[in-house]
Amino acid sequence: MSSSAGDPSVIIGLLDGPVDARHPGFAEGALAPPQSPPPDSRSARHGTAVAGVLAARRNGDAPGICPDCRVFVRPIFEQYGPATSRPRDLADGVEECVAAGARIINISAGFEHGGFPVEVLGHALDLAAQRGVIVVVAAGNQGRVSGSSLVSHPHVVPVTSCDGAGRPLPNGNLCASAGRRGVRAPGVAVETLAPGGGVLRLSGTSLSTVLVTGALALAWSAAPAAPAALLLRALSGPPSARRRIVPPLLNAVTLVRAASSTVPEPLP
Repeated sequence: MSSSAGDPSVIIGLLDGPVDARHPGFAEGALAPPQSPPPDSRSARHGTAVAGVLAARRNGDAPGICPDCRVFVRPIFEQYGPATSRPRDLADGVEECVAAGARIINISAGFEHGGFPVEVLGHALDLAAQRGVIVVVAAGNQGRVSGSSLVSHPHVVPVTSCDGAGRPLPNGNLCASAGRRGVRAPGVAVETLAPGGGVLRLSGTSLSTVLVTGALALAWSAAPAAPAALLLRALSGPPSARRRIVPPLLNAVTLVRAASSTVPEPLP
């Protein structure tokens, strides 16, 4: 965070609950389109908290990781429902984020089949990969050793939670896909913005996931021309070298340095 506050050319697609853009803690112009959900909405609490980790003002009570980036908010949760979405809704959200120019898409949601084919979600994630968009997804908080059609997709980065010492949390899901392609990041009592004003602390893989997204955004801000493949390799290493279900710990410094190393030296 000391190297940069982000770059406006780096757009982050946020598939989550609605965001209370009226919160004075958000950096000016960081969110699009602006929204004003009911402050007592369960989904707005989640969406505002996740957005706050990225886009809160640096001089506020809960400084954001990359407030100079742009966050494209695409709500996928019902206002008062659980943090789940149907594959069709997730697929539409991914496609809209790609169309809006997102370079990273953050998904902190489970999904329900709801009668829609899961293939539609796979097609949308394939599209994101073809356009060079990195999709970061939460592994979930059920304490299971199992994946899903979302987490198992070969073009996503699964994220699980750890404590301050790097130990995986008991309720963070683990799976072979996370072990091969994912990372783990802190997810205990992360301070962020609350709808209606003020701050709150939340724990879980949703918070870990957005920390990874923010680190990627800072890396791409340092080198906007860097290819997605370089950032993915710097983030989690070559997938073929890993055979465990516990992914490596996020190293944001290494990630940003790897991206910065692609910047050409200025001419004398």
